[in-house]
Amino acid sequence: MTEAHEETYLIIGLGNPGREYRHTRHNVGFMLLDHFAEDLNLSFSRQQANALITDGRFEGRKVILAKPQTFMNASGRSVGLLTHFYRIPPSNLLVILDDIDLPLGSIKLLPAGGSAGHNGMRSIINHLGTQEFPRLRIGISRPPGRMEPADYVLLDFKADELTLLEDTLIRAHQCLRLFLLEGIQAAMNACNAPIA
Repeated sequence: MTEAHEETYLIIGLGNPGREYRHTRHNVGFMLLDHFAEDLNLSFSRQQANALITDGRFEGRKVILAKPQTFMNASGRSVGLLTHFYRIPPSNLLVILDDIDLPLGSIKLLPAGGSAGHNGMRSIINHLGTQEFPRLRIGISRPPGRMEPADYVLLDFKADELTLLEDTLIRAHQCLRLFLLEGIQAAMNACNAPIA
């Protein structure tokens, strides 16, 4: 007798491992995944495929949450192994990442697309051999003046940005829940609306 098929989702938060990177702009993917794990009473207590992972259930769906520990530029190695191991179709993969082309306070859910110059996303696309998978971009704003983006993304958020960051993570968390509950189109309609 076969068990009823349970839909499984793999949610990847991008960031860099290590305490020194914990509060940096590049780590908003980790930050959002920590929010969601806390919501589900889960903790990242296991290692698999070069990632910290945890899994649980959300409204009848199995969710696997993963924070690759390979450093950002090699994230695809971990994501490729996890999608293969758990047999995750691209439509059930969601990658959460920072975006310097969006202002802090903005989020954007997309069904597919290129890397937009993000090295972690480029690595994932290369390892999966497709860019047809959903991604949730969290705005971190552009670097000031002539600062190099590679340096900027490794800076901590400034004290006067923390309230807006927390508000953004709350809205992104709601977006993630909506994606799982109602699908990408409904979530895009709600999440991609301009901030009032």
